Amino acid sequence: MERSQFFSAQAGRTIDVPCHAKARFGIGDVVRHRMFDFRGVIFDVDPVFANSEEWYESIPEDIRPKREQPYYHLLAENDDSSYVAYVSQQNLLPDAESGPVDHPNVEELFERFDGSRYRMRRSLTH
Repeated sequence: MERSQFFSAQAGRTIDVPCHAKARFGIGDVVRHRMFDFRGVIFDVDPVFANSEEWYESIPEDIRPKREQPYYHLLAENDDSSYVAYVSQQNLLPDAESGPVDHPNVEELFERFDGSRYRMRRSLTH
């Protein structure tokens, strides 16, 4: 099976990626977590799990997602706070609300919300 690799500073190691890994969501998409009550806008995508082993092992085994799927970095929000989340593809759904995300860092990365998704700032796309 063909594979590629990338270095993850977050994981502190080179990550091996199967070439069949395909992201269902893209940067700027607004999504909701399947099990937990939060939503957010995607600002980065890893083709497979690329975080630390400690982070992965901290997820209860009965709900721990598979490693070989895309993982998304979100500017996330719930009723209490805003934060950055790292979520597996299997745990994300398109956001039915489709409204803007009220995260304090959204304007640093995105230009505007077009009613369904955000547009990345032009200065960050080069």
